[in-house]
Amino acid sequence: MAASTAAAASAATTTVAGPALRHTIIAKCPVSKARVTHIHLPHYTAHTPMFMPVGTKGTMKGLTVQQLEQLDCHVILANTYHMSLKPGQQLLDDMGGLHTWMGWNRGMLTDSGGFQMVSLIDLSSVTEDGVEFTSPYNDGSRILLTPEKSIELQNSIGADIMMQLDDVVNPLCPRERIEEAMWRSIRWLDRGIKAHRNPTRQNLFPIVQGGLHPDLRRKCIDEMVKRDAPGYAIGGLSGGEDKKEFWRIVSLCTDLLPENKPRYCMGIGYALDLVVCSALGVDMFDCVFPTRTARFGNALVPWGSMSLKHSAFKDDARPIDPGCPCPTCAQYSRAYLHRIVTRETTAAHLISVHNIAYQMQLMREMRHAIIEHRFPEWTQTFCRRQYPKGNVPFWAVEALASVGIEVESTEKGYVGAGEGGADADGADADGAPVEKVDGMQE
Repeated sequence: MAASTAAAASAATTTVAGPALRHTIIAKCPVSKARVTHIHLPHYTAHTPMFMPVGTKGTMKGLTVQQLEQLDCHVILANTYHMSLKPGQQLLDDMGGLHTWMGWNRGMLTDSGGFQMVSLIDLSSVTEDGVEFTSPYNDGSRILLTPEKSIELQNSIGADIMMQLDDVVNPLCPRERIEEAMWRSIRWLDRGIKAHRNPTRQNLFPIVQGGLHPDLRRKCIDEMVKRDAPGYAIGGLSGGEDKKEFWRIVSLCTDLLPENKPRYCMGIGYALDLVVCSALGVDMFDCVFPTRTARFGNALVPWGSMSLKHSAFKDDARPIDPGCPCPTCAQYSRAYLHRIVTRETTAAHLISVHNIAYQMQLMREMRHAIIEHRFPEWTQTFCRRQYPKGNVPFWAVEALASVGIEVESTEKGYVGAGEGGADADGADADGAPVEKVDGMQE
């Protein structure tokens, strides 16, 4: 880094201490709200903007923890609800927590189990006490997950960052239900804070609710900020809402949340969404998308997504991405992966390695661009590569323009949630069709 850039980064550095977290702002984009920060956690120092792969049941589908470390993954995510069922709280206590159980020495974040209110809606019911689930493992057992029990389980798991139990509803629900969920989430936050027994070793993040209603988001943030948490999450999005509404809520939340605390937008994993939300001031992201889409034979590349099932690759000796340094691209051809993608589970493993490597490289590039004060130019280049026909979704053009980054596009409207980097005709840069995979949670 040039001396002038280093001096600028140094001048921007501020540090805030929390019970088990120190948050250092390293650099800020002079145009947008993008920033680079270091989150000093008990197990690791994470650099943001940061993508966190999801290991729902205490393991990453298709990757080992050693591979995750080699791919420069700083923090992984595990699911409290599933971990409470298998392996169960007693084993986690006996093993000294999930870090020891799975052999992971870096950062960990656990969600509260609240998302299962949506993903397992037919198996759950919510009251003021908490959420009652029927076990998805077909044994007919029932579990009542209260705000206190969620924290107790997460204390046993031992994650660096824990999420409060929130009342999760689809953002397209009626306003009355969304407002009820918002106030309940605030009450449940207070119950979770009281139940937290490891505040010097684990950080509890509130989750901002309020759907697509700016006034409810403002009320929720106003209340949650009073609790002076180590960091804050933006929840209740990625539920099928128009992306034009999505980005406006994200931007509103980052404007209102404390600048000196980490900001985490839950369930975000598409490359364009990561770039736009980083420009809007978000620090942390998670999603199952990279590994889930890998199991469908889709590889993430700078120009969108590549469906390796397509016959166009049967004789293609090139790696997935000639510019990618990951182990898969270093050793295997598109033709080989095409041959095994529908026959061998090895293909899902190899593509998962590549996809996680792609996400990690994307975040590194953003961090470097922010530190070197060239993030707007980097974003414009990213959009040209992702959309070589110039059809950048209009919602993204609007979102980036709102923070001073101008991106040209042939699009005149905007698309719904879940739009990836493929061209409008559904083809990637090699002309092979991109297979869309709906759903962001495993």
